[in-house]
Amino acid sequence: MNKGGPIIIIEDDLDDQEFLAEVFKGLQYPNEVIFFGDGEQALEYLTATIIEPFIIFSDINMPRLNGIELRTKVHENEDLRMKSIPYLFFSTVAEQQHVIDAYSKSVQGFFVKPSDFNEMKEMIKNIVEYWQNCVSPNYVK
Repeated sequence: MNKGGPIIIIEDDLDDQEFLAEVFKGLQYPNEVIFFGDGEQALEYLTATIIEPFIIFSDINMPRLNGIELRTKVHENEDLRMKSIPYLFFSTVAEQQHVIDAYSKSVQGFFVKPSDFNEMKEMIKNIVEYWQNCVSPNYVK
């Protein structure tokens, strides 16, 4: 896990992208925040870049390649899997089948997006700080 790497947000809703951008701006993390509008764009980036992202926040319902399909492709790619990138779902609703599907793909978390700015900021802060303190298999001291 590259704690200094970019934070990847895969979200097709432009309003949600702007909302999350403001939250991250307010939290002032040094990590670059990179947005992708769909799963295919994100997968192309993840498989082509030598940069190792810190964490991935992914929506579930997206065009072209949805969040579950993207998670499957990331999980099946040995190079990506060995990077130990935390993969979290961030969705407007938590449909039971989506939650079951997510955890069956070894997702590290499933969160319902709060609509309140301060609640979202607190949730993101808790998530990022948890992963900043976590040790991964490729941890080098």
